[in-house]
Amino acid sequence: IPSPRWSFGSIAESRTSETVREDLTMNNPLFDMTGKVAVITGSTKGIGRSIAEEMARCGAKVVISSRKAEACEQVAAEFKAQGFEAMAVPCHVGKKADLQNLVDKTNEAWGSIDVLVCNAATNPVYGPTEEMTDDAWDKIMDTNVKGTFWLTNMVLPQMAEKGEGAVVLLSSIAGLRGNTVIGTYGVSKAAEAALARNLAVEWGPKGIRINSIAPGLIKTDFAKALWDDPVRAKQAEDKTPLRRIGDPVDIAGLAVFLSTKASAYITGQVIVADGGETIC
Repeated sequence: IPSPRWSFGSIAESRTSETVREDLTMNNPLFDMTGKVAVITGSTKGIGRSIAEEMARCGAKVVISSRKAEACEQVAAEFKAQGFEAMAVPCHVGKKADLQNLVDKTNEAWGSIDVLVCNAATNPVYGPTEEMTDDAWDKIMDTNVKGTFWLTNMVLPQMAEKGEGAVVLLSSIAGLRGNTVIGTYGVSKAAEAALARNLAVEWGPKGIRINSIAPGLIKTDFAKALWDDPVRAKQAEDKTPLRRIGDPVDIAGLAVFLSTKASAYITGQVIVADGGETIC
């Protein structure tokens, strides 16, 4: 059913309103990613996959990456079947050699990296900080912070050579307030937000924008224990002004915004996407 707000005359008569809307969106230069190469870590499921898919819809060539090669190939194949340009490069973000391979393979295939989304993260511990072991602390910090530090240092110089680029780091509202059960994860996410600010200052003169997103509770495997329980889910919804738990696409849309001309004057910011949870 055509939208009453829009009138396309003969075009609307011969084509569905959904197709017309899609074409208008793709033709909007503010959100156009045609020809851009986007690397998204942790992109075989959840928020990362949704970001990759929405960027592909906007015309980007997307690099699908996570630890398991089979999962990367499967998602890349599914994207290609939809007519998107995609390639798979397995990578453990806590291993520097894997990150360098990710960058090298992307450059070999497509010549450059225009957009980088550091989404992959880990949180192996649920409990108070006093119970955190040295090994668990190191795993969280190495994967969530050091890996991001390594990867941005590998990609930013080549963006600087072109005089443009966009980087999006996935932080969390856990990095904005205290938490009794995922405190160390929150520390790592606060560090990523701080890293985005500092990199934005350093690389802004080269035309590169770096921002971070702080999601609230999102329906992903990562947070399944919280939203898959009806009681916990209801509690989460009741304390959120929008009265719902977020979907991965809610974060994907924001990532697209921060990676395109639509946000050309935004850098060094932490954009909170939590349905209003942290304002209460």
